[in-house]
Amino acid sequence: MYSKMFEEIQKYERIIIHRHFRPDGDALGSQIGLKEALKFNYPNKEIYAVGDSSERLGFIGELDIIDDSLYKDALVFVLDTPEESMISDERYKTGKTLIKIDHHIQRNSYGDIEIIDTSYESCASLVANILISGNLKINTVSAKALFTGIVTDSGRFRYDSVTPKTFIIASKLLETNFSMADIYSKLYVEDIKIVKLRSLFTLKFKTTKNNVAYIMTTKEEVKEHDVDIFTISRGMVNTMSGIKGIDIWVNFTEDEANNVVIAEIRSSKYNINQIATKYGGGGHLLASGASLKSFDEARSMLEDLDRLIEVGIDEWNFSAKTSNFR
Repeated sequence: MYSKMFEEIQKYERIIIHRHFRPDGDALGSQIGLKEALKFNYPNKEIYAVGDSSERLGFIGELDIIDDSLYKDALVFVLDTPEESMISDERYKTGKTLIKIDHHIQRNSYGDIEIIDTSYESCASLVANILISGNLKINTVSAKALFTGIVTDSGRFRYDSVTPKTFIIASKLLETNFSMADIYSKLYVEDIKIVKLRSLFTLKFKTTKNNVAYIMTTKEEVKEHDVDIFTISRGMVNTMSGIKGIDIWVNFTEDEANNVVIAEIRSSKYNINQIATKYGGGGHLLASGASLKSFDEARSMLEDLDRLIEVGIDEWNFSAKTSNFR
């Protein structure tokens, strides 16, 4: 099943691994996990992982700063990224061969080889299975990164996307004898500043007439909180989760650096991916995101989410009234 990918790996002396911008644990975990496994099995090859970084997830592994010239005659991987517009570092286009590995719902194809399997809860789990299927050895550094990706994208093995296959792969990674406690402490033991920030965001959220919970954070507020954009956008979205009567929640955060409003959408029962896709985003049935042009567009998305609950999944459509949400 993965034979073409392994044939390409054998052919190339230089491999460069990309993933989506504003990386989460799965993006970095699968990227670093693949890099370290390939380095371990092919010590004579040049293996690099590139892209923007995350201060909170820096413990997963180091990223490389490389010269443009290294892309000539290079094999390029893009992981955990359904849309080309989401890829961190546009130099991926300048490699010779491109392999895409992803577990998200797809809208568009790209790359010379695509390995897409939405039955995996995380890209890290898919990458781990590819390595295992190819009889590649997974060293401790690689296994720890891949396990971190699985943990974060499965919600600590709590989400509906988790299957028996998830635990089988996780158990194989655990055979390398890394410390799970070390991973969990880095992921979930928080600075008191973040705990206080979460309490502020819990008090901040509002609801629509059909109980879609939402938060809107301006660029000025982001500066006031003195944390990175990821901590607010993805880090605060689940302050609205697990609340009786709230089945969809969304966090809108203005990103001044990229001149967009980041939308992080979650649901406990509704397919919100269809709405994220309408606005140029994507992801999973119950967890998706998009980069919006403005708060006006955010309000339009909010109107769509509200209507999804009002009319139900079967009858839902995009004919929305003028938004009144503020």
